[in-house]
Amino acid sequence: MPPLDLAPLWLTLRLAAVTTLLLLLLGTPLAWWLARTSCRLKSGIEALVALPLVLPPTVLGFYLLVALGPNGPVGVLWRGLGGQPLVFTFSGLVIGSAVYSLPFVVQPLQNAFEAVGEGLLEAAATLRATPLDRFFSVAVPLARPGFLTAATLGFAHTVGEFGVVLMIGGNIPGKTKVISIAIYDHVEALEYHQAYLLSGLLLVFAFLVLLSVYTVNRRFRPSRP
Repeated sequence: MPPLDLAPLWLTLRLAAVTTLLLLLLGTPLAWWLARTSCRLKSGIEALVALPLVLPPTVLGFYLLVALGPNGPVGVLWRGLGGQPLVFTFSGLVIGSAVYSLPFVVQPLQNAFEAVGEGLLEAAATLRATPLDRFFSVAVPLARPGFLTAATLGFAHTVGEFGVVLMIGGNIPGKTKVISIAIYDHVEALEYHQAYLLSGLLLVFAFLVLLSVYTVNRRFRPSRP
């Protein structure tokens, strides 16, 4: 029996960490805007953010492959700026993973910001706090459970990706071969022992993620009188 190759696991963890950090940086201002705005476009943008929840991963991966490809709009623009090709690279995986996991970060943050309420923000405004001060000194601390949930779900969802990463990154060992694709390869090669081990790791990981999310939400849930 060949030894278990853990390279896909480390690549997956790296991909999930980079994607989660990117989504927190980009998703936080988007979630704050969605929680505060009354713009007519809000519903359309919310639907666009939530699209990966209902769209099949292979469909989303196909459109991303076309967009990021050498003749796609993003690929042409990126090459014009001197960048390397995005498809079948780690950078392409990060972009695809960020799009696919976007609702798992934005929606918890938006819910957390909406729960802050207007009273404390208005009180901070009367103390001459700027909008930026109100955001960092009032909204962010009160939305801490939302940040924990968003980071946890974003990381976990990226770890479990298959269709999107396969369409964009293919199956290049050490470069784009993540753990979900490695499991598929082991099953296809009838190497069930390795597939059992890797699948077991993901099963335990998924359970611990859900347990942590429920624990955090219960801890910060206001007690009933």
